[in-house]
Amino acid sequence: MFDIFILKIEDPGCFWGHIKGGGKLMDKETEYKKLQTEMNLFYAKCYKTVDEIKPSVLEEGQVCAIYCQELKSWCRAVVKAIIPCTDYYLADCFLVDYAKNVLVKTGRICVALESFMSLPYRAKKFRLYCTKPVTLRVDYCSNNAKIVPTNRWDVAAIQYFQSLLNATTQVEAKLCNVEEDSLTFDVYLYVTIKGEKVCVNDDLVAKNFAYYEMVKEKTFNTMEDQKKWSSLRPNSLSENINPALVLWPELLQIKESRDPETSAAATYDDGEKRACKDLQETTSYKGVTESDIMVAVHPLEKGTTIAEQADVQPNRDLYKKPDNMLKEMDKDIDEKSISVKLLQFLNPDPLKVVDEQDEIKELQLNISAHLPIVLSNKIEPCSSLEMAPLFPALKKELLRKRFLGPNHIQSYSWPPIARGCDSVIISTESDPLLYLLPILTFLQSRNCYVSLPARNGPLALVICPGQKKAEQVFELLEIHSHCSRPLHPILLLLGMKKEEIKNFRLPRGCEFIVTTPHSLVRLLEYNSFLFLRLCHLVFDEVEILFSEASKQMFNILEHYKNLNVEEREFAPRQIVAVGNHWNKNIHFLTKEYMNDPYIVITSVEEAAIYGNVQQVVQVCLECNRICTLLQILDFSPIDAQKTLIFTRSIEEADIVYKAVESTSLFCLKAHSGIGFYFDHVAKQWHKTISSGTHIVLVLTDDCLPVLGITDGTRVVHFSFPPSPRIFGSRLYSMSANFEHSVDKVSAQVNKQSKTKSILLLTEKNACHAVGVVRYLERTEAKIPPELYAFTAGVLEAKEDSKSGRPLCFYLKVYGVCTEKNRCPDRHRVNLEIDLPRQMTEDTLPTAGNVTILPLFIVSATNYFGRIVGKQKDLYATFAEEMSEYYKRASNRVSVDTVEKLAVYGLHEEKSFHRVQVLEVAPKEESCLFHTVQIKYIDEGRAGQVQNYHLLKLPEKFQALPPQAVEFIVCRVKPIDNEIEWNPKITRYINHKIRGKPHEAKIVLALGNTIWLDPVVRVTRLLGLKTSINEYNIRSEILCTGMGVDNPEHVQELQRLFRDAEMFREKQNLSALIQPLKHGTGEQAISVSQSILLNNQEQVTSSVQSAKEGEDFTNDCPQAALQNPHDEMTKNKEEEDEESLQPSNKCQVLLGSPQAGHDDGDGYPQMLGFSPGNQSFHPTMKWFQKQDVVVVKIKLQNITDYDCKFFTRRVIFSACAGGKSYLADMKLQENILKEKSTCVFKCDEPVIMLAKEKEEPWCNLLQHKNPNVSFDFDYLEDSEEKRPFLTGTGPKKVYQVATVVCEEEEESSEEVDTDSDDFSLC
Repeated sequence: MFDIFILKIEDPGCFWGHIKGGGKLMDKETEYKKLQTEMNLFYAKCYKTVDEIKPSVLEEGQVCAIYCQELKSWCRAVVKAIIPCTDYYLADCFLVDYAKNVLVKTGRICVALESFMSLPYRAKKFRLYCTKPVTLRVDYCSNNAKIVPTNRWDVAAIQYFQSLLNATTQVEAKLCNVEEDSLTFDVYLYVTIKGEKVCVNDDLVAKNFAYYEMVKEKTFNTMEDQKKWSSLRPNSLSENINPALVLWPELLQIKESRDPETSAAATYDDGEKRACKDLQETTSYKGVTESDIMVAVHPLEKGTTIAEQADVQPNRDLYKKPDNMLKEMDKDIDEKSISVKLLQFLNPDPLKVVDEQDEIKELQLNISAHLPIVLSNKIEPCSSLEMAPLFPALKKELLRKRFLGPNHIQSYSWPPIARGCDSVIISTESDPLLYLLPILTFLQSRNCYVSLPARNGPLALVICPGQKKAEQVFELLEIHSHCSRPLHPILLLLGMKKEEIKNFRLPRGCEFIVTTPHSLVRLLEYNSFLFLRLCHLVFDEVEILFSEASKQMFNILEHYKNLNVEEREFAPRQIVAVGNHWNKNIHFLTKEYMNDPYIVITSVEEAAIYGNVQQVVQVCLECNRICTLLQILDFSPIDAQKTLIFTRSIEEADIVYKAVESTSLFCLKAHSGIGFYFDHVAKQWHKTISSGTHIVLVLTDDCLPVLGITDGTRVVHFSFPPSPRIFGSRLYSMSANFEHSVDKVSAQVNKQSKTKSILLLTEKNACHAVGVVRYLERTEAKIPPELYAFTAGVLEAKEDSKSGRPLCFYLKVYGVCTEKNRCPDRHRVNLEIDLPRQMTEDTLPTAGNVTILPLFIVSATNYFGRIVGKQKDLYATFAEEMSEYYKRASNRVSVDTVEKLAVYGLHEEKSFHRVQVLEVAPKEESCLFHTVQIKYIDEGRAGQVQNYHLLKLPEKFQALPPQAVEFIVCRVKPIDNEIEWNPKITRYINHKIRGKPHEAKIVLALGNTIWLDPVVRVTRLLGLKTSINEYNIRSEILCTGMGVDNPEHVQELQRLFRDAEMFREKQNLSALIQPLKHGTGEQAISVSQSILLNNQEQVTSSVQSAKEGEDFTNDCPQAALQNPHDEMTKNKEEEDEESLQPSNKCQVLLGSPQAGHDDGDGYPQMLGFSPGNQSFHPTMKWFQKQDVVVVKIKLQNITDYDCKFFTRRVIFSACAGGKSYLADMKLQENILKEKSTCVFKCDEPVIMLAKEKEEPWCNLLQHKNPNVSFDFDYLEDSEEKRPFLTGTGPKKVYQVATVVCEEEEESSEEVDTDSDDFSLC
């Protein structure tokens, strides 16, 4: 049995592959891998002195070694041809192990060593046994056509042969012969398609692509063959001949030879008889036995190419034909009846395979039928690659790479972009090929740029929202620009260093740049003349660009708009915007900076925003939907109205139809149960109606494609749409009335929209509330405040469900997660999970100074490594013991069975490591040797190894917990709001700190993660008994210009930690908290139930009295979204909050755990305090600056606290030393509550009050309080940082700056910012 992997297909008579398994011809995978490794190592070392290994003479057919850029490896090759060029020579080389043709310069060809030629060529040549091509010959004189043999395979036959191999899941082959001259393997191929096994040889004959030619010793000339084939035409056959024999002419001759009348006319020699015998021994696709030689071939994907015939004669010395091969073949082939094979011809239906291209075209047609496109200008789509507006070389390159396109959106976006028109493409696909390929085509026309200034500068500029997307676009640009004229594209990513920006120079001939908005604006500030030739401006993910860098975007657009128009009179000016969502910024872009743009929108939801469809959400109870529906219907419209009401079922449609019909409106219904009534409904709907007429159609979603309605003016979603696609199809029923946003002027913005979409949201659709709010925010619709509150509750509940997930990576590294609502990880500190991990005998340190050893660098601020002891490194001793144990060969025992999550030993270079198995591939478990995913538990890095490399680890070495700790450097983040560090910064930090001990101060420790600030490399001076600071990692990152200060990082982490402590404290003190003033728990429950009933009555009355067009937020239908067990109140935040009276409005936060309760006296109950509890007023000292007032509270060992800010009032409460403290301060002047904070300094709370007006305060409070006094120790003029003292002694001493816990702070910003230097306090 042979397993073959197909490498290359030329035609059915020549295809290449390598044998993977079965029989004696099996390739030894490990030997070829070893050969590849040895070649790479040898030529990598010797390539610098290439003259020593360069062949003295280079001829065709010579065996050599070349480096393949595609495979990233050195390969054995045979020189096919030498091509002369202008100043050098190219060699066309055939890779004998991969069946690829590669063009290389002759100067880069190396000599192939004899040791590298010991293994046979891996790529072997195959062909179909006894299967020859045919063609259709037309005789114009006799006006007939004949199928005759030919020497070349038809293109259709090659395509069909390839489609068979693509459609199959398994291909098996029977080896029939090996030709000694060309070392070609003759095989019968059997493919399995949908459970049916088919012989490819017979299938080609059945489809008239080939014929069977028996093996003969003597040959026939072409004229005799043609006569033989012409005599086999169907009209010349007698009626008693089996039609199947027409497809197999030799069999027909055999049958005729057996006829007494024609036996004398057909005689065969011994060679022909032997060929017939071999043919009779061939088995059918249903009669394959275990003795047959089968070849399993993988489906053809990226690794398969179709090329012209290129017969390469392999090295025959390496192809030694086994002597017993033919004997094994004769022994394995069984004698079968030839009539079994003829059954394939009599029933060829299972052989029919749909061409892949036909399936794709059919799929595209179906998609086009169900995905309508909204256009501002008429576009004729390109239905195939042949009709696509791309230059020929690019089409040929796409065909060679098996490009399946153009797809639905590409067929509409390519034509306008290729013509140089301004275009906006809104689609769910974020594919850069939407604009790259047509712009590359336009750039081929050099005559279009003759009028531009003759200087160096780009013609095309692609702006991406981030570094990662820019790298992806640039990679695609490099791939598809090889067939273009030289454009010399570059990826422009600049930091904030002014010297780097000023010294930047464009490469000569650079005409294409991919960059980000921040990098481009920084370059324009110093080198604006570089872009005088700019013609094509492309915005990728334009909505993200406007939301994250709107200032930079408008600067770029203004610069492009103000380019010299006179010099560019005949040059193209094109702006292309590609995105996923339409918004007002894109509308402004099309109106102010584009000239008659082509707008293509594939998503109907986005087309509705573009078409100015008014979106309305009605919040109601499930049981009150009918009442709400009747209230929103317009019974006396001014203009003609056509309303569609969508329901989910036939029963619901009948109920709604009866309710609407009872209101005397003209109502129709359509669902699958009305039968032939559809024609009547369509006829009534499409009638022309006059102004003031209102027609209503109640229908289900499945009826909309049948009716084909596009002229509706109002859509009511009585049942919530189950998917965005159905929601879009409902909105498409109003597409004929969509407005074109580009044609509107500013005066029409406030005009009442002609179309409206009304969505009924009930408690059953609560899970979709977040998505509804996001969509409404983009439509700028009025959103009910209770829906906002309910959405917040849903998000809180979603966050609660993540309690078992790991802490978010971006929250740990930067202090914020920009995709919090979509991120699957946790964004709260859970003290039960995040307890410091056990390291040795002690737990992970949570404070103080430590020595760290970074071993694995994830990014510029995220590392894995170990904590090194000050006096003794326990892990060093442990590693020595483990190395000593494995030095004895008897202890190095490989693991028999690898178990997941088990810990083993691993020998790597000169050291031994402990590793944990993370995953074993399921498909490889049964193999003798397989790859496993491992993690180095003492270093933090991951990798892959072979299973036989894992060593058994004794129990004594498994007792020590994993020593790898995650380190994070605080208060620094990437520039331009990037979420990932630039790779060159990560490489720079990796080279600088890896494997070197650093001194650091711990800011916070959670789980296995430690936050450090600062991290300093300290070097001890020999003989001087002192140390110096080499560098600070944070400062090094900032100096590169690729990082910025991030003061909120530590603050956010500490806030999350305090919130977690407060939550745990509240749980511990829950038994001590007195109940609310409502009395006992039973009384409280009864009051809550009565409140709920009252709210429900108010909601019912408000829904019944509501009218269409009114603000549905006024009558607050909050009970539809309210949880009966969460009765919460909301405090008013007015400009003068003297009494903090509770609000009468209902705060709807479904299941919100953070809402506070009111104690009934107007004071919010904070941290479990009630007026009945005895509380003390803390001692306070205050002083003021120009912009802030600083209040220091003399409390220590605080276990719980809370601080609320209002315009003229501050309430502070805390628990310390088993006592409760409460300070209710009415301030003398107004403050900015958003900018006021409460932080901890030196274990004491400090309140920072931001002044509303920067003027001095006479007093802090309106009424004098004996516990509050002015801090006379504060002297602003003499504030200075005290330096760190240095010392000498026998022990290690570090000369570094100190962070002194001063009570005085220089400004409100310095309160939240720690020192960058290392501290020993």
